[in-house]
Amino acid sequence: MPHAEIKYSSDLIIDPKAILAEIETVIQDHDGSAGDCKGRGYPTSHYHHSHITISVALLAKPHRDDAYSKTLLKKLETRIKALIHVPCAFSLGLEYITPFYVTSLHKP
Repeated sequence: MPHAEIKYSSDLIIDPKAILAEIETVIQDHDGSAGDCKGRGYPTSHYHHSHITISVALLAKPHRDDAYSKTLLKKLETRIKALIHVPCAFSLGLEYITPFYVTSLHKP
């Protein structure tokens, strides 16, 4: 179950829900075993320079090697930037969560 977070300056006219949906699509197209991507967007009115920072996290697995990561990162960058129609600083990070991480659905 991948996770994505978008942190951005509130002056940017963007659609964070569309970006999160696109991130999920790119991940699933690249890796059918990835599952749904949980996502959150955090606009802030306290910033210095217009910017967007996106973090994508997946569980570490043997097939997610350097080649996999570089290809996924490039696909994500291309598809996300196509949805941002204003100039801004752009950062995108791909990280891997350790195997000692619990992810599940909570049903009380």
